[in-house]
Amino acid sequence: MAELYTTSLEGVKILGEVYNTPQLSKSTPADILTKDALKFIVLLHRAFNGTRKQLLENRQKVQKSLDAGEKLHFLKETEYIRSDPNWKCSPSHPKLHCRKIEITGPPDAKMIVNAFNTDVFTYMSDFEDSCSPTWSNMIYGQTNLYDAIRDNIDFTNEKTGKRYKIQREGRRVPVLIVRPRGWHMVDSHIIIDNEPISASIMDFGLFFFHNAKYLIDQGMGPFFYLPKMEHYKEAQLWNDIFCVAQDCFEIPRGSIKATVLIETLPISYQLDEVLYALKEHSAGLNCGRWDYMFSTIKRLRNHKEYILPDRQQVTMKVSFMTNYVKQLIKTCHKRGVHAMGGMAATIPIKNDPAKNAIAMDAVKQDKLREVLAGHDGTWIAHPGLLETALDVFQKNMPTPNQLHVQKPETNVTEEDLIDTKIEGGEITMKGLDANIYIGLNYMESWLRGLGCVPINNLMEDAATAEVSRLQLWSWCKHAVKMNDTGDIITPELVSKLIDEEVAKNATKPGNKFKVAADCLKKEISGEVEVAEFLTTLLYDEIVTLGPEVDLSTLK
Repeated sequence: MAELYTTSLEGVKILGEVYNTPQLSKSTPADILTKDALKFIVLLHRAFNGTRKQLLENRQKVQKSLDAGEKLHFLKETEYIRSDPNWKCSPSHPKLHCRKIEITGPPDAKMIVNAFNTDVFTYMSDFEDSCSPTWSNMIYGQTNLYDAIRDNIDFTNEKTGKRYKIQREGRRVPVLIVRPRGWHMVDSHIIIDNEPISASIMDFGLFFFHNAKYLIDQGMGPFFYLPKMEHYKEAQLWNDIFCVAQDCFEIPRGSIKATVLIETLPISYQLDEVLYALKEHSAGLNCGRWDYMFSTIKRLRNHKEYILPDRQQVTMKVSFMTNYVKQLIKTCHKRGVHAMGGMAATIPIKNDPAKNAIAMDAVKQDKLREVLAGHDGTWIAHPGLLETALDVFQKNMPTPNQLHVQKPETNVTEEDLIDTKIEGGEITMKGLDANIYIGLNYMESWLRGLGCVPINNLMEDAATAEVSRLQLWSWCKHAVKMNDTGDIITPELVSKLIDEEVAKNATKPGNKFKVAADCLKKEISGEVEVAEFLTTLLYDEIVTLGPEVDLSTLK
């Protein structure tokens, strides 16, 4: 670690509170943002941020080519990777052999305890889609995980009297996987050489610095989920960071294992390449279904023939979603890694047994589809779904995984991945109202620091809300006609409906509906360019910069 200690902190500023009283964690932000930890993330940022920014620029070049009518293709320059049947990824970590059910949620203390006390196989602690990136959420997420790993979370809810403590005796505790924020995000509370730090590097770096060696000693990691990538070179960037991080700590390369979320349309054309880029660090791929739907709308947004109908009609059974799943499972099993299924966002409906039975049956059928397709595991957002999902996977996949199930007959073409025609698909007033309600309510909650929000018996996060946001934008842009009313969807109509929804909530104390509405309406009207992500659209609204921290006072 000699290189680390010679890293200069000149030009580095921390503008977030470090010495405030801890919330529910035993550790404090000062225990996380130590001088050496700061040097580590500064080192990574200075080494790799230029590449990160160039790769983000490349995304926009792809968008311009798509806008101009060009199509996505399997890359000619990497055909040698796809055509070589002999290479495999390195063997998975023993703790990741069986991942039948994974639960996800933000790294707040209650969620962490509840997740670890659920009999799932892994818990993905999420700094990204289910976590609004306030400074408090980000820095206390790190302290909470630090304490949880060391069995140092133990508190009682003063209102309910419920005690929160991870129960380890006599049971299998879920394996921790951490999801840092995507390459598109920055964190304005740490400034390096006059620019904000890469949020990905901050989240990964702080967690790795404090926990990697401890987890390796426990035989439990470190494991990561990598979100939102659009090109295999973005996976190469992660691999480079992993190598440098491991070298700094004299940890063998390959100790890190990472699962990539395939949740953007462009990267679905580069699955072999992603696995090849992360070969010694790969733990597989995951079908991030909601973000994938959002990305398809976003990247094909200027072409009316790809407009999707009401959100609830875009199921995993429609062509472009089914084809993406087939491609992913075939590729993963060919290369010897897990192909993970998507999120069941349903929340148990406690006050209506009849509706709950219907909802649980829908979850059951969805998980049955996944396991029969060849997935090695799946996601749930709520502990109440565990019994349903686990029963399906245990009955249909008695082995720890089904990597042995090869799919050589699968042949997904370039056109298959954008076959968005949905027979009987309709755009209706009900769908329009739902998108406004979901988009506005989620954005408002996100602005108040909540990234995981129950809406209409579904656990909405940024990925699900993005579908609503981009559908509103595309329906307005292309002036689509609603099938049920015959009305044209216009910015004026949508703005009127948004204002009506805001008015219904105007008396709620401390609400952020007007801010959320203004952001939505500016995009829909064309006053501003549609944002790449909801999180980048709203981020400046949640940034509260504190006084600059004297770095000499850090531990």
